Amino acid sequence: MHKTLLAAATAASLVALAACSGEPEAVSLNKFDPQAHELANAAPKQLPPSITASRTYRCADNSLFYVDFYNNNTAMIRTTRDGMPTMLSAAEGSPPYTAEGYSVSGDGENVSINGKSCHT
Repeated sequence: MHKTLLAAATAASLVALAACSGEPEAVSLNKFDPQAHELANAAPKQLPPSITASRTYRCADNSLFYVDFYNNNTAMIRTTRDGMPTMLSAAEGSPPYTAEGYSVSGDGENVSINGKSCHT
C-alpha cells in the first residue's frame, strides 16, 4: 500500500513539474492597471507656484504687512501674521503687484504698499 501511495505522489509531482517551463513568465503591469492607457496619454501636470521670498514690512505709519512673493508674478499680502491673504498679481511680469484695495511696488527690502514707504 505504501508503494502505491509513494508511486502516486511521485507521479503527481512529475505532472506538476512538467507543467513548468524553464522560461520566465513576462508580466506586463499595464495588464493589471485599468487606467494605464489614460495615464500614459494624460497631459503633464504643472506644479503649484513656489515662494521666492517671504517678508514682513513695517511702514512709516508703524503698520505691518506680511507679503509672500511667488515665482509666477503673484504675491500674497496679509495684515496679520495668520490673517486671510489677498492675492496680488503683477501685470506683464513686473511690479507693481495689485488687487482690489492693495498695491505693492517692488519686491525687495524697501517697497511701497498702498503709497506708504515700507521696509523689512
